[in-house]
Amino acid sequence: MIIEKGKNTNNFREKKMVWIQPTSRDKALHKMADLEVLNQLAKRKYSIYIIKTTPKINEPSRLENSLVHIISIPLKHLPMILPVMRTFFLLFLLPVQILTTKLDFIIEAPDVSILSFIPILILSKMKKVKLILDIRTVPVETIGFRGFMLKFWFVASIIVAKQFFDGITIITSSMKKEICTRFHINPKKVGIWTSGVSLELFDPFKYVSERLDFKSKLGLSEKFVVFYHGVFTNTRGLTQTIEAMKILQNKYPDVILFLLGRGPIASNLRSLIRENGLQNNVIIHDAVDQSEVPKFISMCNVGIVPLPDHPHWRHQSPLKLLEYLAMKKVVILTDIPAHRAVIGKNECGLYISSIKPIEIAEAIENAYMNKLNLESWGRVGREIVREKYTWEKVAVDLENYLLSIE
Repeated sequence: MIIEKGKNTNNFREKKMVWIQPTSRDKALHKMADLEVLNQLAKRKYSIYIIKTTPKINEPSRLENSLVHIISIPLKHLPMILPVMRTFFLLFLLPVQILTTKLDFIIEAPDVSILSFIPILILSKMKKVKLILDIRTVPVETIGFRGFMLKFWFVASIIVAKQFFDGITIITSSMKKEICTRFHINPKKVGIWTSGVSLELFDPFKYVSERLDFKSKLGLSEKFVVFYHGVFTNTRGLTQTIEAMKILQNKYPDVILFLLGRGPIASNLRSLIRENGLQNNVIIHDAVDQSEVPKFISMCNVGIVPLPDHPHWRHQSPLKLLEYLAMKKVVILTDIPAHRAVIGKNECGLYISSIKPIEIAEAIENAYMNKLNLESWGRVGREIVREKYTWEKVAVDLENYLLSIE
């Protein structure tokens, strides 16, 4: 049974779902993008429980401004030990949840906790609980022992889900094709729900009056701002983008690269800025709460998503890109399938064929020379998001898939 978009769900009984939160995102649950789609499902008569770990004893049972319940496992964050301890707790917790709560679905991410599902494979069939593996990304940082283990449990989880789970959900159609081909999975078993954006939060009209004042407060009046927000890692093209600023430094001294976020290479980026004398051309600002991000995007002239053409980026659903588009910003971005799938040939995207500094510099120069056109070019971006990528539409896609496997 499929629910059409916009159809009222009052005739359906309340569904109950357990969502097992990956340990990598436990500390930032309140910022988790998944939480948005879960809130939308809660509005559609789903009772949802997130299982997460926390070092706090008195963790609230519900997040502020959220319809989602929390089941907390009190464990300290010890990177190598935490996933194993959590798996041990889940071995006991999941059977209890199935026996005491009339669950409809349990949704799990691909990691070591897949081991905790072995004891409930038969029990879930008896109680008619559907088990779903949800894949948001393939392993990205795969260096060293930790990287090896991430890849190992990712593959193991998919193999288990293929044989014993009721379904698999994946973030994009291209990743679905890759996973189904690699693991010989029937595509009919796999559903898709993408990243999404809140058009209410990422609303450029809210910042029309304060945008210039905020830009002035940051000391960026009369500057042409190229904006990036997100995690700082070696796999995101940030080093090359800073090197591109060195190329532009003398010719366009009013061009500023603004990096909002944090990450393991933040100190390396600061060193690179100092070594190249770019203190007046590149700004690193610490991460802010998600509610503050639209204000920062509003003050920029153009966004940038310089992800390299690596297998782990080709089939993603780039959340940051969607946030720029929702704010009607033109985006400089690499010509990879993940980006083409969203923007296509629309003029809100300025494609680069690689992350070579010279190509990034040329794209920034192109944006700069067309700065009077950027506002009109960016308008289509919000319509792209409105048509396909609001959290309401994403929740409908997920719900349709869940009901199709009942």
